[in-house]
Amino acid sequence: QVQLVESGGGVVQPGGSLRLSCATSERTFHNYNIKWLRQAPGKDRDIVAGITWSGDTYYADSVKGRFTISREDAKNTVHLQMNNLNADDTAVYYCSAGGSLSSPGQYWGQGTQVTVSS
Repeated sequence: QVQLVESGGGVVQPGGSLRLSCATSERTFHNYNIKWLRQAPGKDRDIVAGITWSGDTYYADSVKGRFTISREDAKNTVHLQMNNLNADDTAVYYCSAGGSLSSPGQYWGQGTQVTVSS
């Protein structure tokens, strides 16, 4: 069982930035594709960014050019740098491990709230 812990959420003004982190103690973390998903109230949980074990990345159209996903395998951590945030980015953000970049993984964190508000 891979346990994932997200951090870095909070309240930010429109145009601001946040950096989310997803950490684990799992020693084989470097073998996993990692995704960030988000779920806003009343909406589906959607993949916003993903990174393969080899470093290939995927971004949803809604975040391209604003979000950057990266991984630090030596620290068993994946980051999501979010810039130029707007109200539509308000959601609970989850990291997920396993599976392809286009599908949710088998393992999930508990989520971290991101609120963009003036």
